[in-house]
Amino acid sequence: MQLSTSLREPLVDTDVWIDYLRGHAQAIQFVKQLPERVWISAVSVAELYAGVREGAERQALAQLLSTLDVVDLNGDIAARGGLLRRDYGRSHGVGLNDALIGATALEMQLQLLTLNLKHYPALDKHQVKKAYSRPQPKPHTP
Repeated sequence: MQLSTSLREPLVDTDVWIDYLRGHAQAIQFVKQLPERVWISAVSVAELYAGVREGAERQALAQLLSTLDVVDLNGDIAARGGLLRRDYGRSHGVGLNDALIGATALEMQLQLLTLNLKHYPALDKHQVKKAYSRPQPKPHTP
């Protein structure tokens, strides 16, 4: 994964961190290739905590988050996220969380790395990149 040189640093989307925390080999390899400074949206932090189990999972999440820089929501990100949701919600199915993560990338001039490019129609191809491709499940044969 080559990061764009015109943007400062990567903002990694929630879906990548979920795969990483679940031990998916592609996600682990991808994360190993990231630069030292990596950003995560406060929205992604909330999404990750919403799905975490107590105990070892929560400890692993806390450890991961201690290594990342969190971008807090502010008025500019919130306003832009609201406008992105308004403009792309119905036409592209963009939810508020994805709109806020996209707005974070735009406002902070970070490169968003995700598994779901369709969730970010407002970002151009240089600002949003597919982190990696998940293997396609094999079709079931009776």
